[in-house]
Amino acid sequence: MLSRRTFGRVMAAAVAARVTSGSGLMGQVAGSQTATGLSAGTTKSGPQFSVMMWALNKQGSFEENLERVAEAGYHHVELVGEFGKWSDEDWRRILARMQALKITVDATSGVKAGFADPSGQDAFLAELKGFIPAVQRLGCGQIILLSGKRVEGAAAGAQKAASVEALKRAADVLGAAGLMAVIEPIDRLENPPIYLDTVTEGFEIVKAVGIPHVKVLYDLYHEQRTHGNLIEKLEQNIDEVGLIHIADVPGRHEPGTGEVNYGNVFRKLGELHYNRVIAMEFYPTGDVVETLRKAREEAMRGMGIAG
Repeated sequence: MLSRRTFGRVMAAAVAARVTSGSGLMGQVAGSQTATGLSAGTTKSGPQFSVMMWALNKQGSFEENLERVAEAGYHHVELVGEFGKWSDEDWRRILARMQALKITVDATSGVKAGFADPSGQDAFLAELKGFIPAVQRLGCGQIILLSGKRVEGAAAGAQKAASVEALKRAADVLGAAGLMAVIEPIDRLENPPIYLDTVTEGFEIVKAVGIPHVKVLYDLYHEQRTHGNLIEKLEQNIDEVGLIHIADVPGRHEPGTGEVNYGNVFRKLGELHYNRVIAMEFYPTGDVVETLRKAREEAMRGMGIAG
Protein backbone atom coordinates (compact mmCIF):
# COMPACT_ATOMS: atom_id res chain seq x y z
CA MET A 1 0.00 0.00 0.00
CA LEU A 2 1.23 3.47 -0.84
CA SER A 3 2.13 5.75 2.04
CA ARG A 4 0.51 9.19 1.96
CA ARG A 5 3.83 10.79 1.04
CA THR A 6 4.43 8.30 -1.78
CA PHE A 7 0.85 8.82 -2.92
CA GLY A 8 1.52 12.55 -2.99
CA ARG A 9 4.50 12.08 -5.29
CA VAL A 10 2.48 9.82 -7.57
CA MET A 11 -0.35 12.35 -7.63
CA ALA A 12 2.02 15.20 -8.45
CA ALA A 13 3.34 13.22 -11.40
CA ALA A 14 -0.22 12.48 -12.55
CA VAL A 15 -1.18 16.14 -12.45
CA ALA A 16 2.02 17.03 -14.30
CA ALA A 17 0.89 14.69 -17.05
CA ARG A 18 -2.24 16.80 -17.43
CA VAL A 19 -0.08 19.72 -18.52
CA THR A 20 1.02 17.96 -21.66
CA SER A 21 -2.46 16.64 -22.35
CA GLY A 22 -3.85 20.20 -22.53
CA SER A 23 -6.50 19.61 -19.86
CA GLY A 24 -6.56 23.18 -18.60
CA LEU A 25 -4.61 25.60 -16.44
CA MET A 26 -4.60 23.19 -13.54
CA GLY A 27 -1.96 21.24 -15.34
CA GLN A 28 0.14 24.34 -14.78
CA VAL A 29 -1.07 25.37 -11.32
CA ALA A 30 -0.48 24.13 -7.76
CA GLY A 31 1.72 21.27 -6.66
CA SER A 32 5.23 21.24 -5.29
CA GLN A 33 8.47 22.62 -6.64
CA THR A 34 11.25 20.14 -7.30
CA ALA A 35 14.99 20.50 -7.58
CA THR A 36 14.52 21.41 -11.22
CA GLY A 37 12.12 24.22 -10.32
CA LEU A 38 9.27 22.64 -12.33
CA SER A 39 6.62 20.19 -11.25
CA ALA A 40 2.87 19.83 -11.21
CA GLY A 41 1.54 23.28 -10.59
CA THR A 42 4.44 25.26 -11.92
CA THR A 43 5.30 26.74 -15.28
CA LYS A 44 8.56 27.11 -17.13
CA SER A 45 7.80 30.69 -18.10
CA GLY A 46 7.03 32.10 -14.67
CA PRO A 47 3.82 32.83 -12.77
CA GLN A 48 0.37 33.09 -14.27
CA PHE A 49 -1.83 36.09 -13.44
CA SER A 50 -5.50 35.90 -12.58
CA VAL A 51 -8.36 38.07 -11.34
CA MET A 52 -10.79 37.19 -8.55
CA MET A 53 -14.13 38.03 -10.15
CA TRP A 54 -16.15 38.88 -7.05
CA ALA A 55 -14.01 41.98 -6.47
CA LEU A 56 -15.40 43.42 -9.74
CA ASN A 57 -19.07 42.79 -8.98
CA LYS A 58 -19.88 46.48 -8.60
CA GLN A 59 -18.29 47.23 -11.98
CA GLY A 60 -20.85 45.35 -14.05
CA SER A 61 -22.17 41.90 -14.89
CA PHE A 62 -20.04 38.77 -14.72
CA GLU A 63 -19.75 38.63 -18.49
CA GLU A 64 -18.95 42.32 -18.82
CA ASN A 65 -16.16 41.83 -16.31
CA LEU A 66 -14.82 38.84 -18.23
CA GLU A 67 -14.40 41.18 -21.17
CA ARG A 68 -12.55 43.69 -18.99
CA VAL A 69 -10.25 41.02 -17.59
CA ALA A 70 -9.37 39.81 -21.08
CA GLU A 71 -8.80 43.37 -22.32
CA ALA A 72 -6.40 43.92 -19.42
CA GLY A 73 -4.29 41.00 -20.63
CA TYR A 74 -5.29 38.23 -18.23
CA HIS A 75 -6.01 34.65 -19.24
CA HIS A 76 -7.34 33.31 -15.92
CA VAL A 77 -10.02 34.15 -13.40
CA GLU A 78 -11.02 32.88 -9.96
CA LEU A 79 -14.54 32.31 -8.65
CA VAL A 80 -16.36 31.98 -5.33
CA GLY A 81 -19.00 29.52 -6.44
CA GLU A 82 -21.02 31.89 -8.65
CA PHE A 83 -21.77 28.96 -10.93
CA GLY A 84 -23.97 27.40 -8.25
CA LYS A 85 -26.77 29.68 -9.49
CA TRP A 86 -26.12 29.28 -13.22
CA SER A 87 -28.79 27.69 -15.38
CA ASP A 88 -27.80 25.21 -18.08
CA GLU A 89 -28.02 28.05 -20.58
CA ASP A 90 -25.78 30.21 -18.36
CA TRP A 91 -23.22 27.44 -18.24
CA ARG A 92 -23.25 27.04 -22.02
CA ARG A 93 -23.06 30.75 -22.78
CA ILE A 94 -20.45 31.67 -20.17
CA LEU A 95 -18.13 28.76 -20.91
CA ALA A 96 -18.35 29.54 -24.62
CA ARG A 97 -17.51 33.19 -23.96
CA MET A 98 -14.58 32.25 -21.77
CA GLN A 99 -13.28 29.97 -24.47
CA ALA A 100 -13.58 32.74 -27.05
CA LEU A 101 -11.70 35.10 -24.73
CA LYS A 102 -9.09 32.42 -23.99
CA ILE A 103 -9.82 32.65 -20.27
CA THR A 104 -9.78 29.68 -17.91
CA VAL A 105 -10.69 29.30 -14.24
CA ASP A 106 -7.59 28.56 -12.19
CA ALA A 107 -9.28 28.29 -8.78
CA THR A 108 -12.65 28.51 -7.06
CA SER A 109 -14.04 28.43 -3.57
CA GLY A 110 -17.58 27.38 -2.76
CA VAL A 111 -17.34 24.59 -0.19
CA LYS A 112 -19.19 26.13 2.77
CA ALA A 113 -18.27 23.52 5.39
CA GLY A 114 -14.95 24.14 7.12
CA PHE A 115 -12.14 21.65 7.61
CA ALA A 116 -11.28 22.63 11.21
CA ASP A 117 -14.37 21.38 13.06
CA PRO A 118 -13.46 18.17 14.95
CA SER A 119 -17.08 16.98 14.72
CA GLY A 120 -17.69 18.14 11.17
CA GLN A 121 -15.22 16.16 9.06
CA ASP A 122 -17.79 13.90 7.46
CA ALA A 123 -19.97 16.88 6.48
CA PHE A 124 -16.93 18.69 5.05
CA LEU A 125 -15.88 15.70 2.97
CA ALA A 126 -19.43 15.04 1.75
CA GLU A 127 -19.79 18.64 0.56
CA LEU A 128 -16.36 18.54 -1.07
CA LYS A 129 -17.28 15.40 -2.99
CA GLY A 130 -20.53 16.98 -4.13
CA PHE A 131 -18.69 20.12 -5.26
CA ILE A 132 -16.17 18.36 -7.48
CA PRO A 133 -18.37 17.72 -10.57
CA ALA A 134 -19.07 21.45 -10.98
CA VAL A 135 -15.38 22.27 -10.57
CA GLN A 136 -14.51 19.74 -13.26
CA ARG A 137 -17.21 21.10 -15.54
CA LEU A 138 -15.50 24.50 -15.27
CA GLY A 139 -12.21 22.97 -16.34
CA CYS A 140 -10.79 24.21 -13.03
CA GLY A 141 -8.34 22.11 -11.08
CA GLN A 142 -7.82 23.95 -7.79
CA ILE A 143 -10.27 24.39 -4.92
CA ILE A 144 -9.92 27.07 -2.24
CA LEU A 145 -10.86 25.67 1.17
CA LEU A 146 -11.68 27.56 4.37
CA SER A 147 -11.31 26.41 7.97
CA GLY A 148 -14.69 27.45 9.28
CA LYS A 149 -15.36 28.89 12.73
CA ARG A 150 -13.52 28.52 16.02
CA VAL A 151 -15.25 25.94 18.19
CA GLU A 152 -16.01 27.29 21.66
CA GLY A 153 -14.63 25.04 24.38
CA ALA A 154 -12.46 22.98 22.03
CA ALA A 155 -9.29 21.65 23.65
CA ALA A 156 -6.02 23.37 22.80
CA GLY A 157 -4.73 22.01 19.51
CA ALA A 158 -7.93 20.11 18.74
CA GLN A 159 -8.90 22.19 15.72
CA LYS A 160 -5.40 22.14 14.30
CA ALA A 161 -5.29 18.36 14.61
CA ALA A 162 -8.75 18.13 13.06
CA SER A 163 -7.57 20.32 10.18
CA VAL A 164 -4.64 18.03 9.45
CA GLU A 165 -6.80 14.91 9.52
CA ALA A 166 -9.60 16.43 7.43
CA LEU A 167 -7.16 17.68 4.79
CA LYS A 168 -5.45 14.30 4.59
CA ARG A 169 -8.83 12.74 3.92
CA ALA A 170 -9.67 15.52 1.47
CA ALA A 171 -6.38 14.94 -0.34
CA ASP A 172 -7.45 11.37 -1.09
CA VAL A 173 -10.73 12.64 -2.57
CA LEU A 174 -9.01 15.40 -4.54
CA GLY A 175 -6.28 13.09 -5.76
CA ALA A 176 -8.80 10.62 -7.15
CA ALA A 177 -10.38 13.50 -9.10
CA GLY A 178 -7.06 14.96 -10.29
CA LEU A 179 -7.59 18.17 -8.30
CA MET A 180 -5.53 20.33 -5.96
CA ALA A 181 -6.47 22.41 -2.91
CA VAL A 182 -5.24 25.55 -1.19
CA ILE A 183 -6.32 26.53 2.32
CA GLU A 184 -6.99 30.23 2.89
CA PRO A 185 -6.49 32.03 6.21
CA ILE A 186 -8.83 35.03 6.67
CA ASP A 187 -8.08 37.92 9.03
CA ARG A 188 -10.39 38.30 12.02
CA LEU A 189 -11.10 41.95 11.32
CA GLU A 190 -13.04 40.71 8.31
CA ASN A 191 -14.26 37.43 9.76
CA PRO A 192 -14.16 37.47 13.60
CA PRO A 193 -15.31 33.85 14.16
CA ILE A 194 -12.85 32.25 11.70
CA TYR A 195 -10.46 29.63 13.04
CA LEU A 196 -7.52 29.88 10.63
CA ASP A 197 -6.44 33.51 10.52
CA THR A 198 -2.74 33.44 9.63
CA VAL A 199 -0.52 31.78 7.07
CA THR A 200 1.88 30.85 9.89
CA GLU A 201 -0.50 28.18 11.14
CA GLY A 202 -1.61 27.43 7.59
CA PHE A 203 1.94 26.46 6.68
CA GLU A 204 2.23 24.32 9.81
CA ILE A 205 -0.98 22.49 8.89
CA VAL A 206 0.06 21.91 5.28
CA LYS A 207 3.48 20.63 6.31
CA ALA A 208 1.80 18.22 8.74
CA VAL A 209 -0.54 17.02 5.98
CA GLY A 210 2.59 16.34 3.92
CA ILE A 211 0.91 15.86 0.54
CA PRO A 212 2.12 18.04 -2.37
CA HIS A 213 -1.30 18.85 -3.78
CA VAL A 214 -2.49 20.58 -0.59
CA LYS A 215 -0.94 24.04 -0.23
CA VAL A 216 -1.58 27.48 1.32
CA LEU A 217 -3.29 30.42 -0.34
CA TYR A 218 -1.13 33.33 0.81
CA ASP A 219 -3.47 36.32 0.74
CA LEU A 220 -1.17 39.26 1.39
CA TYR A 221 -4.08 41.56 2.20
CA HIS A 222 -5.47 39.34 4.96
CA GLU A 223 -2.04 38.62 6.43
CA GLN A 224 -0.98 42.26 6.50
CA ARG A 225 -4.12 43.43 8.30
CA THR A 226 -3.46 41.55 11.53
CA HIS A 227 -0.02 39.95 11.35
CA GLY A 228 2.33 41.53 8.78
CA ASN A 229 5.90 40.28 8.27
CA LEU A 230 4.92 39.27 4.75
CA ILE A 231 8.30 38.74 3.11
CA GLU A 232 9.96 36.62 5.80
CA LYS A 233 7.02 34.20 5.70
CA LEU A 234 7.42 33.92 1.93
CA GLU A 235 11.14 33.21 2.29
CA GLN A 236 10.59 30.52 4.89
CA ASN A 237 7.65 28.76 3.26
CA ILE A 238 7.72 29.37 -0.49
CA ASP A 239 7.45 25.67 -1.35
CA GLU A 240 4.11 25.49 0.48
CA VAL A 241 2.58 28.50 -1.31
CA GLY A 242 0.09 27.30 -3.91
CA LEU A 243 -1.57 30.61 -4.76
CA ILE A 244 -1.09 34.30 -3.93
CA HIS A 245 -3.80 36.97 -3.65
CA ILE A 246 -3.02 40.67 -4.04
CA ALA A 247 -4.65 43.78 -2.55
CA ASP A 248 -3.34 46.75 -0.59
CA VAL A 249 -4.15 47.76 3.00
CA PRO A 250 -6.32 49.57 3.96
CA GLY A 251 -9.30 49.50 1.62
CA ARG A 252 -8.54 46.40 -0.47
CA HIS A 253 -7.52 48.46 -3.48
CA GLU A 254 -4.74 47.95 -6.05
CA PRO A 255 -1.04 47.90 -5.07
CA GLY A 256 0.34 51.36 -4.45
CA THR A 257 -2.76 52.71 -2.71
CA GLY A 258 -1.84 51.63 0.81
CA GLU A 259 0.88 50.52 3.20
CA VAL A 260 2.22 47.35 1.58
CA ASN A 261 5.48 47.80 -0.34
CA TYR A 262 4.49 45.60 -3.24
CA GLY A 263 7.66 46.50 -5.11
CA ASN A 264 9.66 44.66 -2.47
CA VAL A 265 7.15 41.81 -2.32
CA PHE A 266 7.29 41.21 -6.08
CA ARG A 267 11.07 41.50 -6.09
CA LYS A 268 11.26 38.80 -3.42
CA LEU A 269 8.85 36.55 -5.34
CA GLY A 270 11.13 36.90 -8.35
CA GLU A 271 14.19 36.02 -6.26
CA LEU A 272 12.35 32.97 -4.90
CA HIS A 273 11.38 31.91 -8.46
CA TYR A 274 7.70 31.75 -7.58
CA ASN A 275 5.95 30.32 -10.64
CA ARG A 276 2.38 29.54 -9.71
CA VAL A 277 -0.64 31.87 -9.85
CA ILE A 278 -0.87 35.46 -8.60
CA ALA A 279 -4.47 36.66 -8.45
CA MET A 280 -5.62 40.27 -8.20
CA GLU A 281 -8.37 40.49 -5.59
CA PHE A 282 -8.92 44.20 -5.15
CA TYR A 283 -11.44 46.97 -5.78
CA PRO A 284 -10.00 49.12 -8.58
CA THR A 285 -9.98 52.83 -7.75
CA GLY A 286 -9.80 53.91 -11.38
CA ASP A 287 -10.66 52.51 -14.79
CA VAL A 288 -10.99 48.76 -14.34
CA VAL A 289 -9.07 47.70 -17.43
CA GLU A 290 -6.21 50.11 -16.94
CA THR A 291 -5.94 49.39 -13.20
CA LEU A 292 -5.84 45.64 -13.74
CA ARG A 293 -3.33 45.98 -16.58
CA LYS A 294 -1.07 48.23 -14.52
CA ALA A 295 -1.15 45.84 -11.55
CA ARG A 296 -0.14 42.90 -13.72
CA GLU A 297 2.60 44.82 -15.53
CA GLU A 298 4.05 46.20 -12.29
CA ALA A 299 4.09 42.71 -10.78
CA MET A 300 5.89 41.36 -13.82
CA ARG A 301 8.47 44.15 -13.78
CA GLY A 302 9.02 43.69 -10.05
CA MET A 303 9.62 39.98 -10.54
CA GLY A 304 11.92 40.57 -13.49
CA ILE A 305 9.58 39.00 -16.04
CA ALA A 306 9.72 40.21 -19.62
CA GLY A 307 6.40 41.49 -20.95
